[in-house]
Amino acid sequence: MARFQDLEVTDVHKTIRDAVVVTLKPVNGAAEEFDFTQGQYLTFRRDFDGDELRRSYSICAGKDDGILQVGIKRVDGGAFSTWANEDLKVGDTLQAMSPMGGFFTPLDAANDKTYLGFAGGSGITPVLSIIKTTLTREPQSSFTLIYANKGVNTIMFREELEDLKNTYMGRFNVIHVLETDAQEIDLFTGLVTEEKCAELFKTGWIDIESVDTAFICGPEPMMLGIAAALRTAGLNDGQIKFELFASGQPGCAKKPAVSKDAASGTNQATAAITLDGATQTVEMAKDVTILDAALGNKMDAPFACKAGVCSTCRCRVLEGEVDMVANHALEDYEVEKGYVLSCQSYPVTDNVVVDYDQ
Repeated sequence: MARFQDLEVTDVHKTIRDAVVVTLKPVNGAAEEFDFTQGQYLTFRRDFDGDELRRSYSICAGKDDGILQVGIKRVDGGAFSTWANEDLKVGDTLQAMSPMGGFFTPLDAANDKTYLGFAGGSGITPVLSIIKTTLTREPQSSFTLIYANKGVNTIMFREELEDLKNTYMGRFNVIHVLETDAQEIDLFTGLVTEEKCAELFKTGWIDIESVDTAFICGPEPMMLGIAAALRTAGLNDGQIKFELFASGQPGCAKKPAVSKDAASGTNQATAAITLDGATQTVEMAKDVTILDAALGNKMDAPFACKAGVCSTCRCRVLEGEVDMVANHALEDYEVEKGYVLSCQSYPVTDNVVVDYDQ
């Protein structure tokens, strides 16, 4: 299982006023553990006034760039993102887990495919990694990006995207959709909605019938609208890849309250939790998540968002049954194999056995 390790900050530069790109170098011989797949993310931790904060940020570098980089956009009131934008400097050390996430498809140099990407705001970071790697490793494939922002001054990686257009002329195209800045083509102004996607398909800006795989990363409402338009246009769920960077659920969902009469018996469960090769059996209430039960028993279980958005807390249910109340990260095939997000999973049976090591 992934553990936190030190990364040295070798470069910090602004991409827009409230976002930085941080270049990182593994130390202490950990380079292999930070070998990433395009579209993955890193989970960082840092102590703020005695409280440990964990935050996940997507890798924006391509596989063939030879560097490890993440993009961090400042969020209002966000302690980690504000610190990274204002105080982080070259020579500092950050602690991060090894790369995680399944927001990608396998690449093959023999492929001749058409890819479509949708990104909103800082959702561009994993999509940029996917674009750069795909264009390099599949020389016959093409990629179109629809990138939504409020205005021109909020476009992350604007110059880098233009450079990619020039480098891969005829194979890479980007359409900027701006919410507030008027553009020559009315269709490129406003929000990226289900209706706007349908118009892009209908008017020929996107040849949807040729698309093999679509990637979507952005706010949940935008993603749901885009996915609906793609399905209507004929794409199946296997052709649509999601990465949610913000959720309508701010934290761990709560189970319905159990009556006091029932709480003494039926609300209790026994969980055998395997972590780093050791198994610990804990007594827990059924309205407590597997993750919180592990943390409450001093087990160093992995987690980041606690909102079902990332997959850092993934574990596998080997025996018993749990109720996963939210899932924005696992694929259907993972759920079918018994994998759950432990931050969103509550015991249903009196006994459950879970494994973080699988």
